[in-house]
Amino acid sequence: MSRFIIVDGNAILHRAYHALPPLKTKKGEPINAVYGMISMSLKIIEEFKPTHFTFAFDTKEPTFRNKLSVEYQAQRAEVDSDLVSQFARARETLTAFNFCYFEKSGFEADDVIGTIVTIVSKMDAFSEIIVATGDRDLLQLVSDKVSLFMPSVGVASGKKFGREETKEKMGVYPEHIVDYKALVGDPSDNYKGVPGIGPKTAISLIHEFGSLDTMLSHIESLPKKVQEKLTLHRESALLSQKLATIVRDVPLPEFKIDDCNKWHLDNPQGVALFEEFGFKTLTARVKQAAKSILSENQLRLL
Repeated sequence: MSRFIIVDGNAILHRAYHALPPLKTKKGEPINAVYGMISMSLKIIEEFKPTHFTFAFDTKEPTFRNKLSVEYQAQRAEVDSDLVSQFARARETLTAFNFCYFEKSGFEADDVIGTIVTIVSKMDAFSEIIVATGDRDLLQLVSDKVSLFMPSVGVASGKKFGREETKEKMGVYPEHIVDYKALVGDPSDNYKGVPGIGPKTAISLIHEFGSLDTMLSHIESLPKKVQEKLTLHRESALLSQKLATIVRDVPLPEFKIDDCNKWHLDNPQGVALFEEFGFKTLTARVKQAAKSILSENQLRLL
């Protein structure tokens, strides 16, 4: 059986940039985020031995969420120029090792990931799908076949989240994360949910009543104070629900499953690029991995 890995490129690059010390090429170009992304990717390859591996990225254009709410992510600080310059380098590096990546104008990387996960989940050939990310929003994708691998300390180590681990971390199962965020909101993305309803109350309500839609259709059954808050902030809750929901049907005509198993760790172009970057340690790891990891479904050294 095959194993499919998809990496949330923007989330991992951001995580690596802020977790690792400054690292520059001989020409003075910042490169620590790319180093961290590739380092984590190698860790995943070494640990899970995937047959298929791909990445997803955000685009520069506004998404449909920005049209739903002008306040969505409006409070976020401008991305450091030293990180912005590494986005193109990250894509260049992936191409050099024959990794494919996907992005779609008008959507976030989360939506691209959700769509690919949905497509691959329907394929019997895959025994497991793993999403590598630092973004808890993607926990809503977890299922019996899908898990998340999230960095726990910088990008040096990580933890795998299945359904039970998601419940332990969030207080609710994956299918109710959107309902949870519709109630409590999300300060990082700048939507309010229902003011006055915090995490404990939201978890309790979900355990007792289930989804937000059920709560709204049986609002008379809710505690009086919750009735008042949910009635007053009904539109905010519904908007928050839409903003939190990962789209799973993004048009991706360019996605082809066979493109995702063409990655090639001993590709000379990739090794040469690493040498340009000064990635001595990573170059050694790549060469070692290329010698030791042989997928059952590939007729070449990875």
